[in-house]
Amino acid sequence: MAAVRDNVFPTRMNLTITKTRLKGAETGHSLLKRKSEALTTRFRVIVRKIEDAKLKMGKIMQNASFSLAEVAYITGDIGYQVRESAKSATFRVTAKQENVSGVLLPAFERDTAMGGSQFELTGLGRGGQQIQKARAVYTGAVKMLVELASLQTAFVVLDEVIKVTNRRVNAIEYVIIPRIENTISHINSELDEQDREEFYRLKKIQGKKKDRAKAAQKETDDAPMASAGDSDGHVRDLLSEQVDEDIIF
Repeated sequence: MAAVRDNVFPTRMNLTITKTRLKGAETGHSLLKRKSEALTTRFRVIVRKIEDAKLKMGKIMQNASFSLAEVAYITGDIGYQVRESAKSATFRVTAKQENVSGVLLPAFERDTAMGGSQFELTGLGRGGQQIQKARAVYTGAVKMLVELASLQTAFVVLDEVIKVTNRRVNAIEYVIIPRIENTISHINSELDEQDREEFYRLKKIQGKKKDRAKAAQKETDDAPMASAGDSDGHVRDLLSEQVDEDIIF
């Protein structure tokens, strides 16, 4: 099977252009390779953080469930009091972007510029301490959920970007660079063939010129000898040299 190459005319200019393309492809491959390695390193860090966050989330939700059970045991159902006291959101999340090797990863964090608590009077009669404890535990659980959501989102984005980057790296390494190298080899072989043909043609021309020079030199050397033979006093017999045909009447 013939090597895959670009269909270009084999000239010195195209050889220079193709070599420039090869250098650019190698530079791009190196940059994408380093980008893939950096993203993969960050991806592994995020995976470890997600694993730790899920383990912590399990413990926090367990404590939150026990705290809510204590509140329900001491104060009974306080859902209506919480709904009456809630006028606006007390936990807000802001989104930002983090640049990792040219990839923008979304990140979520709690908005700290919030007002005071709206549930100071909840449980004033009884169970106030358990209610505040349950509130603190659930607030920590929501913070952990926000952190976990941020990590999960970054995980999904990085996973897709790493796949695309690796496909590009493989395409450059196994398709583009070999194709350009085959093109350069083809151009070099064609140019070498042209050089051999040109050398053979020049050699033949030089041989023809030498043969013509030798023939001209020989004619030049023979001309004085012919002149000397005519000038040594020999008389030519024109009658004997001329042959007449017989005439029949």
